[in-house]
Parts: sequence; structure tokens; C-alpha cells
Amino acid sequence: MKFDILHTDTETSARCGRLHTAHGDVHTPIFMPVGTAATVKGVFHRDLEREVDAEIILGNTYHLYLRPGVETLEAAGGLHRFSSWSRPVLTDSGGYQVFSLAASRKLSDEGCLFRSHIDGSQHLFTPESVVDTQRSIGADIIMALDECPPGTAAYAYAKKSLELTQRWLERSVKRFDDTTPKYGFEQTLFPIVQGCVYPDLRRAAAEHAGELDRDGYAIGGLAVGEPAEQMYRMIEVVNEILPKGRPRYLMGVGTPENLLEAIALGVDMFDCVMPTRNGRNGMLFTSEGIINIRNQKWQHDFSPIDEAAHTFVDSTYSKAYLRHLFVAGEMLGAQIASLHNLGFYLWLVREARAHIANGSFAGWKRNMSKKVSSRI
Repeated sequence: MKFDILHTDTETSARCGRLHTAHGDVHTPIFMPVGTAATVKGVFHRDLEREVDAEIILGNTYHLYLRPGVETLEAAGGLHRFSSWSRPVLTDSGGYQVFSLAASRKLSDEGCLFRSHIDGSQHLFTPESVVDTQRSIGADIIMALDECPPGTAAYAYAKKSLELTQRWLERSVKRFDDTTPKYGFEQTLFPIVQGCVYPDLRRAAAEHAGELDRDGYAIGGLAVGEPAEQMYRMIEVVNEILPKGRPRYLMGVGTPENLLEAIALGVDMFDCVMPTRNGRNGMLFTSEGIINIRNQKWQHDFSPIDEAAHTFVDSTYSKAYLRHLFVAGEMLGAQIASLHNLGFYLWLVREARAHIANGSFAGWKRNMSKKVSSRI
């Protein structure tokens, strides 16, 4: 995988670039819609491509391993063919799911022993098996197995957790380098930098990951309970150390304001379930602020959802109609809201790229951050 930095901002650490993958180019900063189980919930692939122009989506190793399973994915020729998605795919390692299954998993040097949330069956993820599973999934960018400690973890726990993640990472890199892709196109492995909210641990993690000389790096274990200011500080600490010429992926983040702040700190890639999950519950992100579409104030508002962002749904559906769909319990409401929110997130990163390129990012970001974090 090749990464070109095309422009850098003079007032911040923001940059825009281009990732070259086997399934197409990805322009950064980029937001990746979350397709956990081989689908972005409630959104057709045709709309992801034609209407919101999603250049890359994310799949989840834990969920795809359990269902449909490695055997089915290999028989189909990988996730791209199985799901009829022709653009790039990134898969996470399952580490966050390990974190969320704290009551039913056991960690050791060997790996993570856990029980399926589907049927209670027992499984073992090792650094090697997670690489093998992602080889079978066939994602363009894959992650090394990690443990994601909570943002409130004590220092002693965070240090022990990081040491385990680093041992797993070295085994993951070896397994990746000792194996080959299954479907005739190249894949690349990103280490995940952990360390909770402790600067010295984050520095150690970033230095260790950087020494492994990978094509890109992920920043994990943030937006898991710690204050936003601590998250931004940890991003700053890590990005001072990670190689400047490689893409940086901030995992599972976040709100539109989070994206803008992290872009200013030099992050290139993002994913989060928030656009679709919140959309299904009637929360809309717009260029003027956040809307609860269920509120009565929108009952007779026949204006587009967001005139500035100009997504497909904005030019077709009004606030009043969308509110009606939610009040009536029609599934189309959740679909429109999900598509709108994805359209807005992808519009936001496109705008960020444009302002970085023309030298106006810092001022635009200050103004936009205030807008997108307000409630209408």
C-alpha cells in the first residue's frame, strides 16, 4: 500500500493525502462507514457508492469470524465478492469486541479465549489466527490483535495490557510476513497503538509500533470513557512519534467535532457507528448542528434536511416528511437518517480536504466545530 501526502496545513498538523490500495484509491482525511457484519446497517451498497461516495468501509473480524464464518467467506472468494462491494475494505482485529466481552473472556499470552454472543460457544483468538482470519476475509487493510482497556483503567493495568498487546503485535507481524494473500491482491497490516490515557505508555507503544516499519498505524483505546481533552492529548503524543509519511487511523471515533479536532492533530482515517446508530434513533448531524427529528418543531418544516451538505436525501426529503416517518414507525425513516448522516460525515471530510489544500483549514475548522457541536 502506498500513501502520498498531497498538502499540509500551516497552522495545524492537518494533512490531506491519497492511499493507493488494490481496490482503489482512498482520499484522506477519510471517514469509513462501519459495515460490521458485511453490511452498513440499513444502507444499500449502491447508495454508499453513488450517493455518499464512501471510498472505503470497515468490517469486523470478530463478527465475520462467527457469522458467516471463515469457510463461507473463503468459498465466496473473500468479503468483496461475498458482499458485492468492489471498493477497499478495512477490518479491525476484534480487540474492541474482546474489551466489550469482559464478562465472558480470558486473556493470556496465548490469546483471548471468549464465548460467542450468538450461541455461547467457546473460541480462541490468537495473534496468528486473527491474521489468518483476516487473510480469509480478504480486507485491503487488516489490524493486529490487541487488548483495548477501558479509558478509566489504572496505570498498572494499562501497562500490563500494553505489554501483552506488544507481544501479540510482534507475533502478528511475523505471521503476516510469513503468509501470503489468498485472493491475488495485496493486503497490509496496521499495528494498533494502545496505552490508555498515560503519555509514557502511549509514547512507548508508538515507538515500538514505529520500529516495526509498517505501511500505516492505528490508534486504539480512545473514546472508551476518558474525557475528550485526554483523548486529544493522547493523539498528539502518539502522532509526534509515529512516522510522518504513513497514514494514521483513529479507531472508533467519533462525533463530527471529534473528527475535526483529530484531523487538526494529523489523523487521516476514522470509523464510527455513530452516523448510522444515531440516525436510526432520529438524531441527525448537519452543517448547522444536531437535530432530533422527532421534535414537534419539525412537523411543518418542509426544507431539506441540510441544504449545505447536499447529500442525496437532502434534495429529496424534507424534515417534516422524515419526522412523519419516525413518528409513524416506518423503517424508511431510519434508512434516510442513516444515509443522511453518512453523507454528512463524508461531506465533512471532503470539505476538510479542500480547506487543507487551499490553506484555509484552521479558520474553517474553528467555525465548523462550533456549528456541528450545537443542538438546533
